[in-house]
Amino acid sequence: MIEFKDVTKVYEGTVALNQLNLTLQSGEIVGLIGHNGAGKSTTIKSLVSVINPSSGQIFVDGKELSANRLEVKKKIGYVADSPDLFLRLTANEFWELVATSYDMTNAEVEERLANLLHIFDFGSHRYEVIDSFSHGMRQKVFVIAALLSDPDIWVLDEPLTGLDPQAAFDLKQMMREHADKGNTVLFSTHVLEVAEQLCDKVAILKKGKLIFYGTIEELKGQHPEQSLETIYLGLAGRREEVSPDAH
Repeated sequence: MIEFKDVTKVYEGTVALNQLNLTLQSGEIVGLIGHNGAGKSTTIKSLVSVINPSSGQIFVDGKELSANRLEVKKKIGYVADSPDLFLRLTANEFWELVATSYDMTNAEVEERLANLLHIFDFGSHRYEVIDSFSHGMRQKVFVIAALLSDPDIWVLDEPLTGLDPQAAFDLKQMMREHADKGNTVLFSTHVLEVAEQLCDKVAILKKGKLIFYGTIEELKGQHPEQSLETIYLGLAGRREEVSPDAH
């Protein structure tokens, strides 16, 4: 279980996240939805310790994040939305680096990679430099990295962007299977159809505030005879100009 309690993040006077209270149960897929600047990436980056909230607390399986960072970090597989630091490495070098941070043995890495490389049809590109890949292929590298240690909690920032239809289908199936085993999947998306198809619950953010949290059925029930798109745009409003940091 993951709990955000009154989590606030302020960037240079701009409130990116405003007293977020959110509980994710084990066994659920939860989608974070919102325009750019709504607070999706800030929520994710706070959970994976990329940034520290200005105030509030985050608990993972009852453990407070700031006091148990290393322990919690090993429970979470995370795909960043723009991991440009690693572009000069080969895919294999990058995966080895990730495996080291999770204390995986070589045998464990090879066993997991064999399965993931097959699923994502990536075996022939294993030793190529990431910088030479298309966006979709880079996305596969980072998704494989997040799933490599078989962590309890998957945290995926726009994971389906750029994937070919087969890889997207396979990843969605893997997300479902992972949650069905009693694990947690949190991912951000701007594609409503994906949220409807995949999520047990959706969290809609607007200007750093949580404006809805529940099932798609509950959302539709509050707005009968409206399409999901109409409901979402009615809640989230029109897109707005935002600072580059406040995702």
